[in-house]
Amino acid sequence: MGASSSTEQPASAEQRELENIAASTGALPLLQKSFSNLSDPQTNAISVQTLQQCFHLCYEDPVSESQQKPESFPRLLDHLGSSIVDLFFLSEKGGINWLGFLGGYVKCCGRMSTSMSLNILLRIFAMAVKKLGLSSNLEFEPDDADCKINGSLLPSDLLLLLWMCWAMLWNVRTLKSSERKGNLLLPDINHLVLSAVVACAEVDSSFDLWNCNIVGLDVQLPVGKFLNWAITTAPILSDCLTQYVNRRLQISVLAEDEAGSSESISGDMSPNASQALLLTRGRAWAISLAPRSTITEEILKLCFSADIVGTDENLLYRSSTHGKGLNRFWSNVEGYHGPLLVLISANSEDAYQDNNKARKLIIGALTQQGFENKDTFYGSSGNLYAISPIFHVFSPSGKEKNYVYSHLHPTGRVYESHPKPVGIAFGGTTTNERVFIDEDFAKLTVRHHAMDKTYQPGSLIPNQGFLPVEALISEVEVWGLGGKTAKEVQDSYKKREELFTEQRRKVDLKTFATWDDSPEKMMMDMMGDPNRVQREDR
Repeated sequence: MGASSSTEQPASAEQRELENIAASTGALPLLQKSFSNLSDPQTNAISVQTLQQCFHLCYEDPVSESQQKPESFPRLLDHLGSSIVDLFFLSEKGGINWLGFLGGYVKCCGRMSTSMSLNILLRIFAMAVKKLGLSSNLEFEPDDADCKINGSLLPSDLLLLLWMCWAMLWNVRTLKSSERKGNLLLPDINHLVLSAVVACAEVDSSFDLWNCNIVGLDVQLPVGKFLNWAITTAPILSDCLTQYVNRRLQISVLAEDEAGSSESISGDMSPNASQALLLTRGRAWAISLAPRSTITEEILKLCFSADIVGTDENLLYRSSTHGKGLNRFWSNVEGYHGPLLVLISANSEDAYQDNNKARKLIIGALTQQGFENKDTFYGSSGNLYAISPIFHVFSPSGKEKNYVYSHLHPTGRVYESHPKPVGIAFGGTTTNERVFIDEDFAKLTVRHHAMDKTYQPGSLIPNQGFLPVEALISEVEVWGLGGKTAKEVQDSYKKREELFTEQRRKVDLKTFATWDDSPEKMMMDMMGDPNRVQREDR
C-alpha cells in the first residue's frame, strides 16, 4: 500500500505534496487503509474494475414522489462509479498505483472552492450521460486547470443532476455496509428546478409555475448562470460527492458491523408517505442545501428518516391536528428554546373565484430561538423561504434585526390607545410586517420586500406586486430543530406547568379542621342572613 511503499523507498516530492493535501482533509488514514484493502499485493495497485465497483451505485426501481420521472435515471446511476474513476483516477498498465489513487482523490474531493466542486459534479454528470448514450450540451476545456465549462442544461437535465446528488446522499446515510443494494426514494424537487429556471432562463410573466411539466420544458439554462444560482441557493450541493466517495471507501475497509451510523431504510416507502405534511423530503432537502447552519444536520435527519410522518418528536405543532389559532399554537411551542422552522400553506384569494386556477403557495421561516410573547420584534438570526411553487432563500441583510414578532392578547383587559397587532410576523416593522399571520390562523398577509430591511429582498410569491397579498391559510406546521436536548427541556417545562395548574385548581379540604371553618359553612351563613353579626374568636 502507499504507506508501506513510502517506507521502502524515498517518497517523491509529488507524493509528499499529495499526502499533505489528503492529510489536510483528514482522509489520509482512510485512503491508506482502503488502498491496502483494494490493491493487489503483487502489483501494489488497484485494478480499474475494482475501483469502479467500489464506487458503483445501483437502484433498479426507484420510487418517486413526483409524477415526473425520467425513465433513464436508474441507468444513469449505473455509470456513476465508472465516470468517477475514468475522470480522476489515473491508470497505468498494472492499474491505479498509490500516487494515482491519491491524485484522483485530491482532484475530486480535495479542498477547493464551491464553484470548483460544482464543476466537478457537472463533469461527472456529463460523463455518465455520455456513457448512457444521451446527448449533452455541456462542453469542457480538457487542458484547463480551472475546469471551465460552456454550454447549457435543460430542466430535465437539472432534474437528473439533482436526483443523482440525492441518490449519493441517500446511499451515504441509509445503506449499511453489508448491503450492496437497497430501496431509493426520489423526492419531488420541482420547486428547486423551477427556481433555477426562473433565475437562469428568460421566461415571461405568462409562464405558469403552478402547472409546469419539468421533463417537457424546452428552456436552456446557461451553465454560468446555473453555477451562480447553485452558489447562492444550494451551495451545500457540492458536498454530496465527497461524502459519497468517503463512505464507499469506508465500506471497502470496515467490517460489516463497523460501517458507521448509517441505517437501512425499512419504513414506509410509498410515494405518498410524506405528502400529507408540508415538510416533505424534497422541501426539507432544499432547505438543507442553503448556506450551512446549525440546523443543517437536523434537517438532513428528517430528509433521510425511515418515516418522516412518524417523527413526532420534531413536529411540535400542526394546525389540522392541534387546532387553529394562536392559543393552540402557543400551547404547543411554549418552552421550546431552540431553532424552529415554521411552514405556512395558503391559497390566494383568486383560487376561490376560479376553482380551475387554484394558487396554492407555501412559505417558511426559520428562527434560531424559541417564540416569546412580546409586543416588539426580537431574534438574533433567521431565514425566510419561498418553498412552493418555487424555492428561494432570503437570508438576513444585516441592516435591521426584526426577525420575529409573536404577540398574544394581554391577560389583563387594560385599555390601550394604540393596541399592538396580535399574531405572528417575520420581518418588516409593526403594522407593516413582511409576513403576518393573524391570531385565528385564518389569513396570511405578505407585503413587498421594500417594507423589510431585515431579510434580503425578493418575492415570496410568484409575480408579487407592490401591494400586500392576502391568502387564506390552510395549514401551519412548526418543526423543532434543536435536537433531543431542546425537546427534553420543553417536556420538563410542560410537566412543571401542568403540575402548577393542578395545584391551583385543587382545594385542600384538610386545611379546614371543622365544619365551622369550611368555606361551604361560610357561604350558607351569608345566604341565610348576610347582615347577621358574627362573633369573632380572639
